[in-house]
Amino acid sequence: MADRVRKINYCYLTVSNRPGHAAKVMDELRKADINLLAFSAFPAKAGKSQLDLVADKMAGVRSVAKKNGWRLSKVKKGFLVQGSDKVGAVSRHIQKLGDRKINVTAADAVAAGSGRYGMILWVKPKDYARATRALGAR
Repeated sequence: MADRVRKINYCYLTVSNRPGHAAKVMDELRKADINLLAFSAFPAKAGKSQLDLVADKMAGVRSVAKKNGWRLSKVKKGFLVQGSDKVGAVSRHIQKLGDRKINVTAADAVAAGSGRYGMILWVKPKDYARATRALGAR
């Protein structure tokens, strides 16, 4: 099976880097029946964490944020790659971008079990259109 590369929209939220803060955000999204395609969290500036929220429908995320008084970033773009997990699965896509002199800003990949894997990756906004073509993203 060929890998599927999708263009995605995401936004981020900055929260206190304390136990339970990310869990509260995730629970509010769950209660609102928001299906996330991907979620990434990491330390940001002092005492803060950045939560990246990737969803099919950003309007739902925005609605939950407004209800809870969260300050979301503007909508940003990236890519979601899904496919068969085999040696070199991630490498192929990273190489396509490198061959076209497109720098990968960040990437996270994980084996999903049952022979599948997923990856989210980001490039600079100025490179997004070229990366879309290079990856064959839809």
